[in-house]
Amino acid sequence: MRLENKITLVTGGGSGIGEAVCMQFANNGAVVAVSDVNQQSAEKVALAIRENGGQAMAFALDVTCEESWNATIAQIVEQQGKLDVLVNNAGIGIPGNIEDQTMDEWKLTEKVNVHGVFLGMQKTIDVMKDNGGGSIVNISSIDGLVGDAMAIAYNASKGSVRLMTKSAALHCAKRQHSIRVNSVHPGYILTPLVQDKMLEADPAWRDEYIEQKVSRVPMGGMGEPDDIAHGCVYLASDEAKYVTGAEIVIDGGFTAA
Repeated sequence: MRLENKITLVTGGGSGIGEAVCMQFANNGAVVAVSDVNQQSAEKVALAIRENGGQAMAFALDVTCEESWNATIAQIVEQQGKLDVLVNNAGIGIPGNIEDQTMDEWKLTEKVNVHGVFLGMQKTIDVMKDNGGGSIVNISSIDGLVGDAMAIAYNASKGSVRLMTKSAALHCAKRQHSIRVNSVHPGYILTPLVQDKMLEADPAWRDEYIEQKVSRVPMGGMGEPDDIAHGCVYLASDEAKYVTGAEIVIDGGFTAA
């Protein structure tokens, strides 16, 4: 019960990595606020947690909207009295290279992946700093560390998450807010969404993806959502009390090669 009685908020918690984080948090004793732009997905995950004996509630949260953040955090604090942990997981990825990516795709990627994380940190710090501190975990990507020719907007957004994390961590440490801020950098993770897209994709593209990406993972194959969730549990727990401004890479060794 590494997160016993910690009040936690996970964005994009209705599926994939976010769902895995919610389930592992609940398994470790946390009270989980499952949030997603799709409230039905959030409700489904929260119900699964409660049926398994855990504590969870669901919220419709649009991470790009300041008013949505204000309302969600206000409800959590009203119901639970505080907020201990935020996992900024919600994000999107629209493939595109420097010549083909449209400005609309660029703006949408930045709006969700960058503005959403900025708002989440800002609103959460404002609550945590006067209530004993806490932990913020920002989900970046290995694409925030290395380039991908077909991910210009995604690279830019996840690189921003990496450095925003360090800036916020230094600010909180300097102000003695007792708030730790860290980033997690997943590699190639086989979420249900990724699996569905691979099944639907053109076979030639799928073969190229496997050859260029998956086959290059030193540990072999793709990771699972729980691989990322376990890293988030550590950063959210008191075991990581001296960890801030750090980047945890969970990629099977891909970026080490």
